[in-house]
Amino acid sequence: MFAWRRTAVRKRVVVNLADKAFSGILWAKRGPLLVLRDVELLEAGRAPQTVDGEVVIERAKVEFTQVLSGGGG
Repeated sequence: MFAWRRTAVRKRVVVNLADKAFSGILWAKRGPLLVLRDVELLEAGRAPQTVDGEVVIERAKVEFTQVLSGGGG
């Protein structure tokens, strides 16, 4: 159905929410959830912050997702 979702798994992405973004490896999609590993929290006016463990994001809260190419992975 949505081929881009399959191709984005295991690639470095930036998941943009209303007030922040997460950069990491899109590890899995589990129903309405996205699972990211090797994550940095990105917020306006602040340096990127490393996040321990996995980050689970509700897909309904995602404004858009960027799949990074080249040296991003």
